Amino acid sequence: MEKKHMGLKAKNRLSNGLVYFILIVISCIWLIPFVCLVLESLRCECTYQVGYLIPKQWGLDNYINLFTKTDFPVWFKNTFIVGLATAAIQTIMVLSMSYVLSRLRFRGRRFLMNAMLVLGMFPGFLSLILIYKVFSWLGMTGANSIPGLILVYTASSAMGYYVSKGYFDTIPRSLDEAARVDGANRFQVFYKVIMPLAKPIVIYTILTAFMAPWGDFMTAKYLAHNTSMGMNVAVGLQNLIAKPESMAANYTMFCAGGVIVAIPITILFMCLQKYYVEGVTGGAVKG
Repeated sequence: MEKKHMGLKAKNRLSNGLVYFILIVISCIWLIPFVCLVLESLRCECTYQVGYLIPKQWGLDNYINLFTKTDFPVWFKNTFIVGLATAAIQTIMVLSMSYVLSRLRFRGRRFLMNAMLVLGMFPGFLSLILIYKVFSWLGMTGANSIPGLILVYTASSAMGYYVSKGYFDTIPRSLDEAARVDGANRFQVFYKVIMPLAKPIVIYTILTAFMAPWGDFMTAKYLAHNTSMGMNVAVGLQNLIAKPESMAANYTMFCAGGVIVAIPITILFMCLQKYYVEGVTGGAVKG
């Protein structure tokens, strides 16, 4: 019996070791592009693409030039403003819609859920030409594209209720009923009872809402329309290497910009990873 137990223990160790080895290999493969990006951003001997990885001359010249010789601070500010505004508005809309669909029963509820599900299957870029036309009439393109981007990112955000609704479905309804008996209205139940218990899904919603506009290119490219003051970081950095001569002159600056853009999201995700995973797993249930 003892030999059998030891054999099972050794088998489990071997299995865990194999799993860890595979995860380490996958992590190294995943990190290789970022390591290459960092090394390229620290290369000072030339600004174009080369056939070697380790720089011959190290320095922060590319980062300094990025902030002093381009409009990168403006692009970063635009992206940060859009990300914060989108995260705030979208979180409120998604959580409110999720709570309504999870807790309330009303005529047309099932039809509304199905309609939003079907509409969400169509990619957003199908309406880009129409969006650009309307926003150009409203003066929300070019240098004034930031309000337009916020409106585009938040207009249909309530349709992304699926994960949040699944999480709300796991919270017992008896808590709502007890709060209602004590005299709380619907908003007080939502804000004072449900929200404190839904911290993981709130953080998950904020993270996803913030990350989406941070790396968006297509919509921002359409609305900015080659106006530097209205670009986000994705469009601005692409504009640095849009032409062959620009690629030769700005490649290392482009890499430096990629590193800077990745840092805030990486730090934010690492600090809130626990709640992000809890929100995904808690909301991945049948509603």
